[in-house]
Amino acid sequence: MNKKNIIICRCEDISLQQIHELLEQGYTTFEDLKRLLRVGMGPCQANTCGHLIQREIAKYLDKNIEEIKVHKTRPMIVGVPLKSIAKGQSK
Repeated sequence: MNKKNIIICRCEDISLQQIHELLEQGYTTFEDLKRLLRVGMGPCQANTCGHLIQREIAKYLDKNIEEIKVHKTRPMIVGVPLKSIAKGQSK
């Protein structure tokens, strides 16, 4: 199967080919790939693609997957109670 047809990050529509191209350019951490391709920044927060990307980095660097740092997770939004919005409160 063609690498450009294998989608690794479904949220951002990133293919295996795109991952490999950046690895070849020297971007070898999850954070590098995250900043350049937005992997792990979609609605699933890398719950789907995170392990796949770690595996590809590990294969490329010829390391065990345990040696590859996981991405940093940050909450996307903070919930706001609807009654606060209705009352016009900022917090």
